[in-house]
Amino acid sequence: MGAVSVDRNHFCIFASFDRARRTPDADAARCFFRQASALHCMDDLKGLQLRGYLFAICIFFAFLQAGLYAARRQPVASVQRLSQRQNNDISPKHPIPKLMAEAEDKFRGLLSRQSKTLEQAVAEYKKRYGRNPPKGFDHWFKFVKDNNIKMVDEYNAINEDLSPFMELSGEELRRRVNQVGHLPSIDLVTIRNGTVKAMNMMQNVNQDEEVSARANGFRRMIEKFGDKLPDMDFPINGKAEGRILIPWEHKQYPELSIKDTSAGIDSVLGKDFTADWRGDGNVWESWRRTCPPNTKARKLFSSVKTTAQAPRVVNLLSSISGEPSILLSDNLTFAESVDDKYDFCEHPSTHYSQGHFFSDWRTISVLYPVFSPAKTTGYADIRIPSHYYHQATPQYTYGWDTINLKGKATDDMETAWENKLDIIFWRGATTGGGNSPSGFASQYQRHRFVRMASTKGEENRTVVFPSPSSSLYTSASVPIGKLNEEIMDVAFVRLLGWANYPGGRAALRKEHRFDKSVPLGEHWKYKYLVDIDGMGYSGRFFAFLASDSVPLKATVYEEYFSEWLQPWLHYIPLSQSYEEVYNIYAFFSGPTKSMLEASNMTLAAHQERRDDGERRLRRIARAGKQWKNTIGRAVDMEAYVFRLALEWARLWADDREAASFKLKSNDFEGAAT
Repeated sequence: MGAVSVDRNHFCIFASFDRARRTPDADAARCFFRQASALHCMDDLKGLQLRGYLFAICIFFAFLQAGLYAARRQPVASVQRLSQRQNNDISPKHPIPKLMAEAEDKFRGLLSRQSKTLEQAVAEYKKRYGRNPPKGFDHWFKFVKDNNIKMVDEYNAINEDLSPFMELSGEELRRRVNQVGHLPSIDLVTIRNGTVKAMNMMQNVNQDEEVSARANGFRRMIEKFGDKLPDMDFPINGKAEGRILIPWEHKQYPELSIKDTSAGIDSVLGKDFTADWRGDGNVWESWRRTCPPNTKARKLFSSVKTTAQAPRVVNLLSSISGEPSILLSDNLTFAESVDDKYDFCEHPSTHYSQGHFFSDWRTISVLYPVFSPAKTTGYADIRIPSHYYHQATPQYTYGWDTINLKGKATDDMETAWENKLDIIFWRGATTGGGNSPSGFASQYQRHRFVRMASTKGEENRTVVFPSPSSSLYTSASVPIGKLNEEIMDVAFVRLLGWANYPGGRAALRKEHRFDKSVPLGEHWKYKYLVDIDGMGYSGRFFAFLASDSVPLKATVYEEYFSEWLQPWLHYIPLSQSYEEVYNIYAFFSGPTKSMLEASNMTLAAHQERRDDGERRLRRIARAGKQWKNTIGRAVDMEAYVFRLALEWARLWADDREAASFKLKSNDFEGAAT
C-alpha cells in the first residue's frame, strides 16, 4: 500500500541499483573513463588537446552522474537523515507509534459510522451505490442484528466484484454460469427450492468427495439461509489462484466484449482451450492486458520468449512509510498496509517476485462469473470467504478440539504472553507459484523470505532501538547473520515443486533452511508469527489472529475482509521486501545482544524502554484476537455471503427492478432496535 513519503517507483530504483552504491550511469561513466584513458595513452600527438577534451568530458560526466544519482535518490534522501546526536542517538520520533495511533482512530471511526436501523442501512446503501438494495435486504438486516454483526455497511467489495456483471442480462448471466461450470476445477453450488447442494458438472456428481473443499465450504456458509433465496447457481473456483482476467479495453468499452454466448463456450474460448498453459502463454501476458494502454506494463515488448529470458529481478513492491524526520536507513521504513492494491501496471518488473504470475493454470479472458477466496489486482473473480476460515480443521483452526472436532476459545497449546519467546517464527512448504514460464521459482515470496531470514551472511543491517539514556533512539549496524541467529526461526518443512526450482532439489535444499514440521499449536510459543502468500492467499491468517501472538502479514491478495481489518491495530503489515522486520522487532522487543555490542551498551539499562514496546506489541495481539472473536467469526462470514447472495439473485433475475428492495414505513420495525 502507500507510503508516508516515499514514491514507489523511485524507491524501487533506489533499492535495485543503489544498495551496492552503483547505478547504471555510474557503470557507463566508469566504462567511458577507461576507454578515454586508453585513447589518451595511444595518442601522444594530440596530447594537450586530447587532455583538454578529456578533462572537459570528465567534468561533464561527473556532474551528470552526480545529477542523476541525486535525482534517483532525492525521494529517499529527502527523508533519509535526521538530526544525529552523540553516541548514535537520534530523534525521539519513531514512525510506529504514529502508525498505531492512526490505525486505532481509523478503526474506531469505522465502527462508529455503521448503521443502527434498517432505514439507516437502506439510506447508506442508496448513498453509496445509487440504487435500492436487493430484495430480501430486510431479512439480511434481521440476520445482522440477531447475530450482533458489527459491519453493517462495509460491503464495497461485493459491489466492486459484481458491477461488471450488471452489463449482462439475467439470461446471459445464467448461460455463462452453466458454461463456466463445465470447465476443469470449477464446481457449482446450486439452490433449488431452498435446498443447497454442491456438484461437479464435468463428472456429473454431487458427492462431497467428488467436489472441491472450496465448493463444499461455500455450501455450508449459505445453507443457513438457503430458504430465503431463489433458485440460482454459484460457480466456485476449486483452485487457490484467480481465474478471470479481462482486457482493459473490454472493461472500459463493454461494447467490444462478447455479449452473446449462446453458441457455446467453445465459440468463446475456442475448441482447443486447455486448463493449463502447456507453454502457450502465461499469466503475466494475460494480466498485463488488464492495464490501461498508457501504462508501462502495456508498453513493454513482451512475449513468452522475452519473459522467459528476462532477468530475475528482486525489487521492493511496497512503498515504505516513515516520517521525513525519522528515517535513518533503508531498513527503518514501514509499510502502512499490505500490498493488496499494488500497481503492477506501472511497475511491471516487480512481477518477477510474485509467484501467482507464474501459475500453470490458464486464465480466462472473457467475463465469466467465478467465485474465489481471494484475488490480486486486475482479476475479475468474485470474492467469498475461505473455507479454511469458516470450517474448523486441525491444520488451519486455532483451538482445534481433537475430541469434538471443532474449534474452541483457547487452544490447548496456547502459551501465556510472558512465557512466549521473543522470536519471529515461520514454517511452511516450498509453494508459491507455478512453472509458466520456468526458471523463476527462486524469486517467489516464501523462498525470498526464508533465504533472508536464515542467511548467515556478514552484510550489515541498520537497526534502531530505544536508547537507555534518554527518550531518543539509538542506531547500530549489525551483520544480518547475527540478527537471524538471535531473533529468527524460519524454515521450510515440505519439499514441493522442487523440479521447478533452478538447480532442482539439491539447489533448493542448499539455498534454504529446512526443519521438521510442527503442529499449528506449536506456533503459539512465539510472539511474532509471519504470514506469507503461497500458491494463493494464506489460509492460516485467521488462526494467527485468534491466538495470543502477533501476525506479521505480507500479501498481495484482496479478501472479503480486507476493508474490515486494520493494519497496525490488528496485525503488523510487512512489505514484500520483508527488510523492515528487523526494525519492527527492535522497536517492540528492544535490542538483542549483538545490537548492544555494536553500540557498546548493556541490556539492563534498556528494560524500561523495552517494557513500553512490549506493551504496544501485546496491544496488537489483543486487538487482533478481539477482531477475530467479534468480526472474524463464522457468522460474520455468513452475513457477507448472505448479502452477496441477495445481490447475485438480483443479477440472476430477468426483472431486476422487481428483485430490488423498497423500504415501506412499517417494514421491520423490530430491526430498528
